[in-house]
Amino acid sequence: MKEVYESAGWTKHTEEVIQQVFQASNVIALAFFDGRIVGFGRALSDGVFNAAIYDVVVHRDFQKRGIGKAIVEDLLAQLRHVSCVHLIATTGNEPFYQQAGFKKIKAAMGRYLSRDLAREYLEGGENA
Repeated sequence: MKEVYESAGWTKHTEEVIQQVFQASNVIALAFFDGRIVGFGRALSDGVFNAAIYDVVVHRDFQKRGIGKAIVEDLLAQLRHVSCVHLIATTGNEPFYQQAGFKKIKAAMGRYLSRDLAREYLEGGENA
Protein backbone atom coordinates (compact mmCIF):
# COMPACT_ATOMS: atom_id res chain seq x y z
CA MET A 1 0.00 0.00 0.00
CA LYS A 2 2.91 2.32 0.73
CA GLU A 3 4.14 1.78 -2.84
CA VAL A 4 0.71 2.74 -4.20
CA TYR A 5 0.66 5.95 -2.15
CA GLU A 6 4.22 6.83 -3.19
CA SER A 7 3.53 6.18 -6.88
CA ALA A 8 0.74 8.76 -6.67
CA GLY A 9 3.04 11.31 -5.01
CA TRP A 10 1.76 10.79 -1.46
CA THR A 11 5.16 10.29 0.16
CA LYS A 12 4.44 11.12 3.80
CA HIS A 13 2.47 7.94 4.53
CA THR A 14 4.61 5.62 6.65
CA GLU A 15 3.64 1.98 7.10
CA GLU A 16 2.53 2.81 10.66
CA VAL A 17 0.29 5.66 9.48
CA ILE A 18 -1.20 3.48 6.72
CA GLN A 19 -1.98 0.74 9.23
CA GLN A 20 -3.54 3.24 11.64
CA VAL A 21 -5.82 4.94 9.10
CA PHE A 22 -7.04 1.69 7.57
CA GLN A 23 -7.70 0.10 10.96
CA ALA A 24 -9.77 3.17 11.88
CA SER A 25 -11.77 3.01 8.63
CA ASN A 26 -14.90 0.89 8.67
CA VAL A 27 -15.42 0.80 4.88
CA ILE A 28 -12.57 -0.32 2.62
CA ALA A 29 -12.24 -1.17 -1.08
CA LEU A 30 -9.12 -2.84 -2.49
CA ALA A 31 -8.11 -3.44 -6.12
CA PHE A 32 -5.75 -6.29 -6.97
CA PHE A 33 -3.77 -7.26 -10.05
CA ASP A 34 -1.88 -10.59 -10.00
CA GLY A 35 -2.24 -10.75 -6.21
CA ARG A 36 -0.77 -7.28 -5.72
CA ILE A 37 -2.70 -4.29 -4.35
CA VAL A 38 -2.81 -1.66 -7.10
CA GLY A 39 -5.46 0.64 -5.65
CA PHE A 40 -7.70 1.28 -2.69
CA GLY A 41 -10.11 3.62 -1.00
CA ARG A 42 -11.47 3.95 2.48
CA ALA A 43 -14.34 5.62 4.32
CA LEU A 44 -15.57 6.38 7.81
CA SER A 45 -19.29 6.12 8.45
CA ASP A 46 -21.88 5.99 11.19
CA GLY A 47 -23.81 3.60 8.94
CA VAL A 48 -26.95 5.71 8.82
CA PHE A 49 -26.58 9.45 8.27
CA ASN A 50 -23.02 10.35 7.30
CA ALA A 51 -19.91 8.97 5.67
CA ALA A 52 -16.68 10.45 4.39
CA ILE A 53 -14.56 8.88 1.68
CA TYR A 54 -10.79 9.27 1.86
CA ASP A 55 -7.68 8.16 0.02
CA VAL A 56 -8.95 6.83 -3.28
CA VAL A 57 -5.54 6.02 -4.76
CA VAL A 58 -4.47 3.93 -7.76
CA HIS A 59 -0.86 3.07 -8.53
CA ARG A 60 0.33 5.31 -11.37
CA ASP A 61 1.12 2.26 -13.55
CA PHE A 62 -2.54 1.19 -13.34
CA GLN A 63 -4.30 4.53 -13.74
CA LYS A 64 -6.69 5.26 -16.61
CA ARG A 65 -8.00 1.67 -16.57
CA GLY A 66 -11.23 2.21 -14.65
CA ILE A 67 -9.79 1.00 -11.34
CA GLY A 68 -10.44 4.28 -9.51
CA LYS A 69 -14.00 4.30 -10.81
CA ALA A 70 -14.50 0.72 -9.61
CA ILE A 71 -13.11 1.60 -6.16
CA VAL A 72 -15.48 4.57 -5.80
CA GLU A 73 -18.42 2.46 -7.01
CA ASP A 74 -17.53 -0.25 -4.46
CA LEU A 75 -17.32 2.28 -1.62
CA LEU A 76 -20.63 3.85 -2.64
CA ALA A 77 -22.26 0.41 -2.86
CA GLN A 78 -21.12 -0.34 0.67
CA LEU A 79 -22.50 3.06 1.74
CA ARG A 80 -25.74 2.78 -0.27
CA HIS A 81 -27.97 3.19 2.81
CA VAL A 82 -26.11 6.23 4.18
CA SER A 83 -27.98 9.45 3.43
CA CYS A 84 -24.96 11.77 3.02
CA VAL A 85 -21.54 10.82 1.67
CA HIS A 86 -18.80 13.47 1.71
CA LEU A 87 -15.52 13.35 -0.14
CA ILE A 88 -12.53 15.66 -0.35
CA ALA A 89 -10.82 15.37 -3.72
CA THR A 90 -7.22 16.22 -4.38
CA THR A 91 -6.89 19.37 -6.44
CA GLY A 92 -7.50 18.67 -10.11
CA ASN A 93 -9.47 15.45 -9.61
CA GLU A 94 -12.87 17.07 -9.16
CA PRO A 95 -14.14 16.03 -12.64
CA PHE A 96 -13.42 12.37 -11.83
CA TYR A 97 -15.65 12.52 -8.75
CA GLN A 98 -18.31 14.58 -10.51
CA GLN A 99 -18.64 11.70 -13.01
CA ALA A 100 -19.38 9.45 -10.02
CA GLY A 101 -22.26 11.73 -8.99
CA PHE A 102 -20.54 13.99 -6.45
CA LYS A 103 -21.32 17.71 -6.41
CA LYS A 104 -19.76 20.68 -4.65
CA ILE A 105 -21.14 21.35 -1.17
CA LYS A 106 -22.42 24.83 -0.38
CA ALA A 107 -21.56 24.93 3.31
CA ALA A 108 -18.62 22.58 3.71
CA MET A 109 -15.90 23.70 6.09
CA GLY A 110 -12.45 22.43 6.82
CA ARG A 111 -9.38 22.99 8.95
CA TYR A 112 -5.83 21.94 8.14
CA LEU A 113 -2.90 21.91 10.51
CA SER A 114 -0.53 22.05 7.53
CA ARG A 115 -0.13 25.57 6.12
CA ASP A 116 0.59 24.14 2.65
CA LEU A 117 -2.64 22.09 2.66
CA ALA A 118 -4.61 25.09 3.94
CA ARG A 119 -3.30 27.18 1.03
CA GLU A 120 -4.24 24.48 -1.47
CA TYR A 121 -7.68 23.47 -0.21
CA LEU A 122 -9.27 26.28 1.79
CA GLU A 123 -10.99 29.36 0.39
CA GLY A 124 -8.80 32.30 1.28
CA GLY A 125 -6.05 29.73 1.85
CA GLU A 126 -3.40 32.11 0.60
CA ASN A 127 -3.89 33.96 3.89
CA ALA A 128 -3.74 30.82 6.04
